[in-house]
Amino acid sequence: MNILLWVLQVLFGLYFLAIGIMHFIVPEGLPAQMEWMYSLSTPLHYVSGTAEILGGLGLILPGLTRIQPRLTTWAALGLATVMILAIGYHVTRGELQNVAFNVVLALVTGFIAYGRAKLSPLAGRA
Repeated sequence: MNILLWVLQVLFGLYFLAIGIMHFIVPEGLPAQMEWMYSLSTPLHYVSGTAEILGGLGLILPGLTRIQPRLTTWAALGLATVMILAIGYHVTRGELQNVAFNVVLALVTGFIAYGRAKLSPLAGRA
């Protein structure tokens, strides 16, 4: 279980880090399923981007450094919350493909939170 959780943490941590950065430098020519980024207000980009960057780092760094590893659980819960809010945003816009993707992201980050809290907690420094 520990290996599976680490794989998920690294993959999703890097994913959220990249998407979070993208909120600050919204590039031209995004694929159709990401065109919603052009509609977000600047403050919402900053809040969402910051949450995703911090969450992505929180999935990886506490476990690697073994400093405050319980923060991994909180980072995963925070990202699940961001994805639940994103579901609401995409539902109002009728973007069902994005809703389905956000449901998957919320479920995986929720699983990481549960896994690190109950199934295979990370050990801190002695």
